[in-house]
Amino acid sequence: MSVPILSVLAAIVTLIVGYSFSWTITPIVIGLTYAIAALGVSIMARAGQVSFGHAMYACISAYTVAFLARAMPGADALLLIVAGVVASFAAALIVGSFVVRYRGIFFGMLNLALSMVLFALLGKLYHLTGGSDGLRIVRPTLFGMVMERAAFERGLLVLTLVLSLLLAWWVQRYFRSGSGQALSAIKTNETRIEYLGFSAYLIMWKGYLLSAVVVGISGALLALMQGLVTPELGSWLRSGEFVFITILGGAGHAAGAFLGAAAFEFVKLASAAYFPGLWQFLLGLTLILVIFIFPTGFVGQIMKRMANSKPARN
Repeated sequence: MSVPILSVLAAIVTLIVGYSFSWTITPIVIGLTYAIAALGVSIMARAGQVSFGHAMYACISAYTVAFLARAMPGADALLLIVAGVVASFAAALIVGSFVVRYRGIFFGMLNLALSMVLFALLGKLYHLTGGSDGLRIVRPTLFGMVMERAAFERGLLVLTLVLSLLLAWWVQRYFRSGSGQALSAIKTNETRIEYLGFSAYLIMWKGYLLSAVVVGISGALLALMQGLVTPELGSWLRSGEFVFITILGGAGHAAGAFLGAAAFEFVKLASAAYFPGLWQFLLGLTLILVIFIFPTGFVGQIMKRMANSKPARN
């Protein structure tokens, strides 16, 4: 069975679970926003670059949603999401113009440094951002309809599932495109890319912009789901969780981000419920085991087994 069909079936099952057990909607939507963010981080991982500061784009998008919701009380949730994504894209245009010149640890640490600057500013500018208390978002309309909390959460679940499928398709199509293949080639031999007449700088910049947009969508959805935006959304710990999920799932396919997020949320919720004092230890142990057993992540192992199961051609 093909990946698109399995993805649609998984989305239908998730929707049924959410509608059958309303208490699962919040963790499902939050888990999907983590998966979307990890999907954005995996774009840079294809080039061998790991960003420890990409949560800043989720944070920028979330605060844009909060500010616009306050300035325009009648704004629809879809408009707020678009505004958040545009803000993330605009920030990535500026930041990406110089960040993509660096590689390896310098790329990761520079993104981390910028995200921590944003985190500090959001905490200090209390009169604008609410400081560590954050900004509360009055529930907006969704698809032009005023909804109660329960109906709004169900509608947001549907929207998040649809966006997850579309973003996974979009990113996977990008991976298979010429630009996506060139981005992967940077990881193996950047010099050869330059000799072939391609600009490694432009390839990286385009990938960085796409990555920021995808992460920005996750931030906007999370803000609407929580109804509250705080600086913690852009902390280095949140960026670390995105990287954690990316490593768990693997960057070989867009589905890896969602497999990684499912494993991450399951281990976190189960360990917090049964071993509340050890949940961070269990998360770290899970990552170590995955790195040793599946060095290319869940999706890498699945792709390897699928390739081995194909009959050899004469």
